[in-house]
Amino acid sequence: MAVIAAFVMNAGLNFVLGLLIAKLLGPADFGRFALATAGTLVITTVLFEWLRLSATRFYSVRVRLDEPWIRHGLDRAYAILAVLLFAAAAVAAGLGLGDGPDGHAAILSGAMLAALGIGVFDYHAALARARFDGKLYLGLVAVKNVIAFAMMAAAAWYLRQPAWVLAAAGVSQLLAVLILRHPLRDPASAVEHHRRRETWSLFLRYGLPLIAANAVYQLLPFLNRGTIAAQAGFAEAGYFALAADVTARSLTMLGTALDLLLFQLAVRAEEQHGRAAAERQVAANAATVYALLLPCAVGFWAVLPALEALVVPEAYRGPFALYALLLIPGLFCLAMMFYAINPVFQIRRRTLPVIAAAAAGLAVNGLGLLVLPPLLGGAGVALAQTLALASAFAWLAVRALTGRDRLALLWNEILVASAACGAMAAALAPLRHLDPALALGVAVPLGAGLYAALVWLFDIAGLRSQVEGRFRPAHPAAADPVAAE
Repeated sequence: MAVIAAFVMNAGLNFVLGLLIAKLLGPADFGRFALATAGTLVITTVLFEWLRLSATRFYSVRVRLDEPWIRHGLDRAYAILAVLLFAAAAVAAGLGLGDGPDGHAAILSGAMLAALGIGVFDYHAALARARFDGKLYLGLVAVKNVIAFAMMAAAAWYLRQPAWVLAAAGVSQLLAVLILRHPLRDPASAVEHHRRRETWSLFLRYGLPLIAANAVYQLLPFLNRGTIAAQAGFAEAGYFALAADVTARSLTMLGTALDLLLFQLAVRAEEQHGRAAAERQVAANAATVYALLLPCAVGFWAVLPALEALVVPEAYRGPFALYALLLIPGLFCLAMMFYAINPVFQIRRRTLPVIAAAAAGLAVNGLGLLVLPPLLGGAGVALAQTLALASAFAWLAVRALTGRDRLALLWNEILVASAACGAMAAALAPLRHLDPALALGVAVPLGAGLYAALVWLFDIAGLRSQVEGRFRPAHPAAADPVAAE
């Protein structure tokens, strides 16, 4: 539960921080910041994601003690890449001295520093999760959030330049790891240099297909924001970016929190009971993710007008609601692909299909950018992104759910969850036209209460059973009749 609590806190503060930075920088500079942030995620994905994914897949409490070369290999690879990225950031900063902090080179340097901080922090957070050390993970996230909120808000308030805000984001995450470096360490052990090539080869074979796909998904918003900036200016790119960021966080916050725990459960099931048990856990995880993410998407749609009126900075209103509405289906598909479908291929260590799905999405996005913006303007870019993500999800879902090795998904749970969300949407639709404060105050408890009641009544995805099991008092186990014989 500490892992879930940490992520909810992290997502909530990031949500508030994003709105604050958007207000302080204004649409044009926030558009530059958002474009650079998208580039930061691409850098992080390309350089570090294969190692972070390898940490979640191959590192565990047992590995920590029995196979220390796994951590040694991860640490050395991170150190090499971090030094190279820092050197590149320094070079970019030096080249941009004459242009000032609003120049392209300065923003690139800030993006590199942000990528460095994000990559190192995410790696250490993954290690804490793989060890099922919820207290350490919660502390790491809490320290990072306090420092990041203070430094990034201060940079946006006093310096008002995207490059400084990006640099503050990177430094704050490095500081959090530095402060908690001692509990993050593994027990001292001899470094087995001859195993380094073997471990790096394992990480590359497993992680490269995943990072290639993830890089494409990070590249899509970068291309789309760049397209809007080129066609309609950085202010319009800022409108699009804020809508995309808020919508993505609203739809993926819970999914990411669940994935932090559920995928590690599947890895542990494989370690203890074999591949078949791991795949059963993945199928159960997928039903849980769907049953909890779909109501988030429906609920966000229901409160979108009220959210825009009450929370979104005034300069962004109007375009925000339009872009967010068009982006909801695609971002929901992306969340389901990351947290429900990708784990199938990760457990099987057959990650090449995710590249083909990403390539299909990129092709659809490119075609959409050629056809839709001339007809619909910026809305065409949002629609192109949604169609791309939906296409990638459909392609990968077909690969996972058909054929001889198809995943035995819990289809009854999926159908019941869909029906429950349909009932919730019907109940909330009339509230979208009420006064914003009243609509938000009524829609959130009504939607949550209605869906929770249906979950409890029908035990959707086994959620009621899980809650009852957690709060049921423990009793001494009855004698095993088989053992007694």
